[in-house]
Amino acid sequence: MQFSKRLDLFGDEIFALFNAKRRELEAQGRRVFDLSVGTPDFRPPQHVVDAFIESARKPESWKYSLHDTPEMLDALCAYYAERYGVAGITPDMAMSCRGTQEGMSYACAALVDAGDIALIPDPCYPVFQASTLIAGATPWYYPLTAEHNFLPHVAGIPDDVADRAKYMVVSLPANPVGSVGTPEIYREIIDFARAHDIVIIHDNAYSDIVYDGPAGNSFLSYEGALDVGVEFFSLSKSFNVTGVRISFLVGRPDVVAAARKLRSQVDFGMPFPEQAAAIACLTGPRDQVEAQRLQYQERRDALCDGLEALGWERPNAHGSMFVWARIPGGRTDSQAFALELMEKSGVIVTPGASFGPSGEGYVRIALVLPPDGLREAVTAIGAATK
Repeated sequence: MQFSKRLDLFGDEIFALFNAKRRELEAQGRRVFDLSVGTPDFRPPQHVVDAFIESARKPESWKYSLHDTPEMLDALCAYYAERYGVAGITPDMAMSCRGTQEGMSYACAALVDAGDIALIPDPCYPVFQASTLIAGATPWYYPLTAEHNFLPHVAGIPDDVADRAKYMVVSLPANPVGSVGTPEIYREIIDFARAHDIVIIHDNAYSDIVYDGPAGNSFLSYEGALDVGVEFFSLSKSFNVTGVRISFLVGRPDVVAAARKLRSQVDFGMPFPEQAAAIACLTGPRDQVEAQRLQYQERRDALCDGLEALGWERPNAHGSMFVWARIPGGRTDSQAFALELMEKSGVIVTPGASFGPSGEGYVRIALVLPPDGLREAVTAIGAATK
C-alpha cells in the first residue's frame, strides 16, 4: 500500500524523541525537569469546572450540538468589548474551534489553493506551517530576529512575494520567541495587508501573560484590523483548560463564514459542556487570571536571572509562558545541545530548530514549574555545564 505524499511533508515529531529519552532517564531513577511542553501546571478556576459538570449532568448535553449557542457567542462578543475595547464584534463574526490547532486548518484551507503563497513567521508554532502545507500552499518564511526584537519586519518582505501571498500569520505575544506586539508594529502590519490584499491570521493565545508593561491586547482592537483579518482567541492558557480545547476564530465575517463552511463538513460542533465552560470563562471573575500572570512573571524572573548568572545571554521573555534563550558558548546545533543538556542535567528544553530555521542556536523553555523548581533546574544546568 502506498500512502499519500502529503505525509512526506512532515518529519518525525521532536517531542517523541525527547519523551523516549525522558522515560529512559526516569527508569534510571534520575530527576527530570520537563520544561519542554507548554502545558500549564495551574488549575482551572472552580466556577469553570462547576459549569462543565453541571452541563454534563443534563441529558440534552449529550446530543450533537451542531451549532455555537447564542449564549456563548454573546458572551464572547461582550468579552471582546469589555476586555479589549472592541465593540464591533457580532455573532456572525465568530465561530468556536476545538483549539487553535484545529481552527488553523480550516482557516488556511478556506483561503488558499494549491500553489498559493502564505507568509509564515520563522521561528513559529509548528501548526502554522503544518496547516499551510496541508492546505496545499507554499510557506514563505519571514524571520523573527534579535535585530528587530523578534517582531515581524514587513519592510523585509519583497513586494512581489507580498503581492502573491494570500494570508500572513502573526502571533503576538509570540510562541516560541516571547516577543509582544506594539501599536506601531500592528499599524505596520495592517497597512501592509491593505497594500497587498493579504488576510492577516493573528494568534492571540497569550494576551493575559504579558510582562513589564501595559496589559496584553487584541489585534482586532487596532483601527483597520477588522477589514483585513481574523484572530484566534484561545482560553487554554488564561484559564488552564488546554485539554478541553476551547478557541474561537473572530474577525472579518467573510473569512469566518468560509472557515465555518469547511468545518461543518467534518465536525458536529463543540460539545455543550465545553460551551458551558467557555461561557463561565468569558463571563466569570478574572482575578485568578491576573494573579496567575504575576506568578508567571515571578517564574520568568527566577529563570532568566538564574541563566544570566550562569553566563547565558539574558533570554527574550516579554510575554507568553515561554523563554527564548540563545545557547551559550557560541553553539548552534540546538537539538544536539538539548539532548546533551537532558542527559547531563535532567532538564528538558525544546530545540529552537524545531520551530524553524531561524530558531537554530536557541532553545525554548516553558515556565511550567514554580520559581523554586526553576531555580533547582538552573542549578542542575550549572552543575552539568561547568
